[in-house]
Amino acid sequence: MADEDGTDHPSQESFELEDFGPTDFEAMSLEEWEEAFDPDTWVTGPELLDRVESELRHRIASRDVFAVIERITNDDELCLLAYSDEGYALVRPSGAVEGFGTVLRDVKPTVALSSIPEYEPDPAEADLGILPDPAVIDASQGDFGNKILQAVSLALAIGGIVLIGGWIFLDVPGLGAVFGFGFLLAAGFLLFTVANARLSQRYRAEAYRERLRSVGLGEGKRPEFLPEDESGRTR
Repeated sequence: MADEDGTDHPSQESFELEDFGPTDFEAMSLEEWEEAFDPDTWVTGPELLDRVESELRHRIASRDVFAVIERITNDDELCLLAYSDEGYALVRPSGAVEGFGTVLRDVKPTVALSSIPEYEPDPAEADLGILPDPAVIDASQGDFGNKILQAVSLALAIGGIVLIGGWIFLDVPGLGAVFGFGFLLAAGFLLFTVANARLSQRYRAEAYRERLRSVGLGEGKRPEFLPEDESGRTR
């Protein structure tokens, strides 16, 4: 669309809603940005904060985003704050976003999508998108596959011992001994695989606990780089 002087301005149709992502957001010009958050054209104010929070909670629940969400008062405005151990994003009612790190990269396109009147974020339930307490992280979760491998390795080991015992005590042909030793090697390999998988699970679980503590959950402390809440209250 163009003014009478021939100056082109972006329109809402310039963006494909379904394909809009971080790259498109970074490519927006100043004029496109100003139009994107024109209160007469797009959703702003408390409704925008609610829509952004709802969308972020779903992305956190699906592990697409790692962040804690709070409402704070900053510069006499009620804002939405999303933060992790690597940065933060402060969303103002006008649609302006400030901060740094991966959270800022994740929040920017969410704000742009939520500001589009036709876009309908999924309603967030009260307990949706809340990071767990570090104490509840269990390294044994998803251990069913390891137990299956253990059972298979035990069966192979028993079979190998029986074949080797038959070769020694019952004069079974030497081919049985070959199979017996093969079964034992296979059982040993499976047990090594299970041990390695469990060690990796413990490492990932502890790394996740440390990351949760680094954002103030459990016995951890909130990151020092967060903007101050002038009201002294957070949600």
